[in-house]
Amino acid sequence: MNKPDSAARRVAIIGAGPAGLMAAETVTARGDVQVDVYDAMPSAGRKFLLAGKGGLNITHSEPLPAFLGRYGAQGPQVAQWLDALSPTDLREWVHGLGVDTFVGSSGRVFPAEMKAAPLLRAWMHRLREAGVRFHQRHRWLGFAGDLRAAVAARRPPALRMLGPAGEIQIEADAVILALGGASWARLGSDGAWVPLLEAAGVALNPLVPANCGFDVNSRDPKAGPVGWSPWFAEHCAGTPLKAARLRCVAADGSVFERRGELMLTATGVEGSLIYAASRLLRDTLLATGRAQFTLDLLPDRSAEWIAAELAHPRGRRSFTTHLKTRLNLPNAAIALLRECLPGPAPEQPALLAAALKALPVELVATRPIDEAISTAGGVRLDALTDRLELKALPGVFCAGEMLDWEAPTGGYLLNAVMASGRVAGRGAVAGIGASSDSNI
Repeated sequence: MNKPDSAARRVAIIGAGPAGLMAAETVTARGDVQVDVYDAMPSAGRKFLLAGKGGLNITHSEPLPAFLGRYGAQGPQVAQWLDALSPTDLREWVHGLGVDTFVGSSGRVFPAEMKAAPLLRAWMHRLREAGVRFHQRHRWLGFAGDLRAAVAARRPPALRMLGPAGEIQIEADAVILALGGASWARLGSDGAWVPLLEAAGVALNPLVPANCGFDVNSRDPKAGPVGWSPWFAEHCAGTPLKAARLRCVAADGSVFERRGELMLTATGVEGSLIYAASRLLRDTLLATGRAQFTLDLLPDRSAEWIAAELAHPRGRRSFTTHLKTRLNLPNAAIALLRECLPGPAPEQPALLAAALKALPVELVATRPIDEAISTAGGVRLDALTDRLELKALPGVFCAGEMLDWEAPTGGYLLNAVMASGRVAGRGAVAGIGASSDSNI
């Protein structure tokens, strides 16, 4: 069994994503502590790197009260994490790595080069220089030894790890679990930790997709119970609708309404506008088995204007050409209109205008959890102390997506993930009584 160096207390961190790396930095900066980070993947930050391929969204520049409102029912708890690493703090931290940031037109904050790789390289270099030891290709298999004895002694149980040389056991003065959710399993977030924590008596909620796409209710017998008609899937999958307004109503009567871009897929819809509404739509699906939203396909035009345009004689032009000529509707929007209406598109101007302003789209399922950008569910927040220590397992802390909270895309997710890592790191240091000469 590997034991901590007698000259230093030891913290073992499982997971080398943003939460685990921030926890490692926080612990290392606060005294005589040896930090060892274990991860199942060949290198650190796999999901972080892929998420940043198209432009790493670090945080958001909107005022803090609005920022905190993005976390829904878990907002009060997440606000405590953000006290440790606010959006402003996070930008300053990035600058401390020698990486500049800028605010995009949407208010989102990006590194100057837009990529995750330069930031991660600088971060990993700083962690290694601070003495953090990384152990790649080490998968956590659960706890070893007598859990009851460990709990009674208020110390973390030993860890079972499967590494390149076989199974080993690790002892540490504190343990931080930062294992991610259950999306993008090929990058390490596979949810395999769920039964391990359940077996240890930790209270969990089921993992569910967040920031996810959806499958639509099929209206075509040839397509089966789920998905668009074969013609629509063939001709429109992969096509964006760049300007639409989505509206949906929750079971409690609350209304979500926002303008943005969505993507038509082979079986349904995805994209930033869908992700923004995904919590409400998913929860409605889980509760009732069905969910619906409406799309305003011409958000800049009134129903009266649309009806007046459509009232112009179309002569020998086809119905589709008339819609394109008078309304400048893209082909995909016209196809979606035909696909979603229960019967033929009405040619009466007022009825057609009403359909274009509130086109119903019925959903029957979320896309598989592994396709989601993130997940909700996991370790219940009431199973943790304010410093993110498991009540059932003293000395064991949790951070990141494995906790039961969620956030929309736009920088909110990454900021809170990293903030939770800082909170867990501080909690571990406090738990082992390490000294501190740092404000981290």
